[in-house]
Amino acid sequence: MEKSEIPVGFDVALVEAWMAENTRVVPPCRWTRLTGGHSNLTYLLTDSNDDEFVIRRPPQGELLPKAHDMFREFRIIEALHPAGIPVAEPIGYCDDRAVCDRHFYVMGKVGGQALYTGTESAERLDVAARGRVGASFMETLAAIHSIDPEDVGLGDLGRHDGYVARQIRTWYGSWTASAEAADYDDPRIHELHTWLNERLPEQGPARVVHGDYGMHNSMVAEDGSMVAVLDWEIATLGDPMADFAYALNAWAESTDPVAVEADAATAVPGFCSRDELVRYYADRTGADMSNLSYYRAFNAFKTACILHGVYARYRMGQKSSEDVDLESLFNRISASIELAVAHAADV
Repeated sequence: MEKSEIPVGFDVALVEAWMAENTRVVPPCRWTRLTGGHSNLTYLLTDSNDDEFVIRRPPQGELLPKAHDMFREFRIIEALHPAGIPVAEPIGYCDDRAVCDRHFYVMGKVGGQALYTGTESAERLDVAARGRVGASFMETLAAIHSIDPEDVGLGDLGRHDGYVARQIRTWYGSWTASAEAADYDDPRIHELHTWLNERLPEQGPARVVHGDYGMHNSMVAEDGSMVAVLDWEIATLGDPMADFAYALNAWAESTDPVAVEADAATAVPGFCSRDELVRYYADRTGADMSNLSYYRAFNAFKTACILHGVYARYRMGQKSSEDVDLESLFNRISASIELAVAHAADV
């Protein structure tokens, strides 16, 4: 076995002894740090049988309340995996502080690759494969939203009603709290806040909502099919239309005048259009699309508020702004507001 890294945040002897007793992992293991998109400490484990697994724990240091909830993530994939949803296989969860100072879980390694940029999409998928991604992407989301949470033991994952209203309240509060630090306020946000609250659609049955469903959290095979959905850290119960509209907003097209982000994964030739995504999702769920523009406006509003909070923390020095283009980040806030206003006008 190749030489292993010395992992941060894990006592190898204690953790491997626990895995040997409680999982099908066969130590000793080779530990390899996984980076890119992982706020938690995440390692690839290659055991003595050359089987591969992934282990995750929260970062070291002081954590925000309810942040980095490993049990929540493990519980969700443990419920969804036997229901046929493409998630990593749950292997084991440990909350024994004699083994590790933070709880952690082990899951099976999945194949495929996440797509973060258009450059990566063009390199890894041929045009035909890109054309198949959208249907598989929506088929997976529709399958997630088809599950009754009570049937898989997730009925208490969150509140069943008022999802969008709570989100509006939370993210508007974030905007107002960050305005001074960001040295930026925008009257359109306050107008959108009022407009969104006045036109709240009636929510249907609560479903598991991923909260950050996109190419960056999707493992895609070379043929364009979905292998697995990752990062269930902020998943809860809520309105599936809000989850769908979030994914739709993040799906950039090559003809967009302003990309959702620079070099977006789907903004290269071959990927289907957002209109096609709508048809795929509607065909598989029977969902009513009459309020789609509202949900897209809501998600653009939410994105603006999130980016505004990030921008404020950079300006205050709470996050390192090294290698961060603050002007570009500021422009994305404005672009998100403009997108929200445009969708609101379509209602």
